[in-house]
Amino acid sequence: MPLTDPRRQKQLEKLVQKLGLPQTVPVRWSLLDLALTHSSISAGANYEQLEFVGDAVVRLATSEFLFKTYPEALVGEFAAIRSILVSDRLLAQLATSYGLERYLLVSNSAANDKAGEMSRLADAFEAVLGALYLSTHNLELISPWLNSHLEQLAIEIRKDPARQNYKDALQEWTQARYKVLPQYRVQETGGSHGEQERFTAEVWFQDQRLGTGKGGSKKAAEQAAAKEAFSTVMSYEG
Repeated sequence: MPLTDPRRQKQLEKLVQKLGLPQTVPVRWSLLDLALTHSSISAGANYEQLEFVGDAVVRLATSEFLFKTYPEALVGEFAAIRSILVSDRLLAQLATSYGLERYLLVSNSAANDKAGEMSRLADAFEAVLGALYLSTHNLELISPWLNSHLEQLAIEIRKDPARQNYKDALQEWTQARYKVLPQYRVQETGGSHGEQERFTAEVWFQDQRLGTGKGGSKKAAEQAAAKEAFSTVMSYEG
């Protein structure tokens, strides 16, 4: 059913068109409107609950995409790639690519909070996914346009020398659950420049050493330590 405000209805129809979906799709417009309403506009009727649903939806959509696209990959690889794909940074980038900020109802004071812009856009993007999912209770309105983004981003991530950026993946995991960053301790333990195991890194989180790694550079050693740590935290979840 269309919204009572025809101007808002036309705005949201333009957004759906930007997603590449036909005008006949069964969108619940009231939910999409709510998904693009910030709490600074309404403390009771805003995107927060839909963002909660959308957080699960984007993980489901990404997991299904990875399962179909990379059937040979290990679960740890899936988890590392997905952790980056569903990060606030990338979700905010996707939101910006569709000009989502133009459709988001937000107070002037909140809009001027540039520090919170990335989080705000990522949350709104997840809320939109939640609204689209609840319109059909499947990925019919999501996968057709989201998968092309996931494909390109996954290719870029897999080109990383370590196949995934485990430091980013680990950071996303710790921030999402505890709002705290892991800490790295690096020492030069090898010999001359160019030696493959010149540096040794440890990654610590909440007074616990999660992983150790070696590399020819500090960054390589940290990446190796993060890979071991990420495997450790994934075993906790499995």
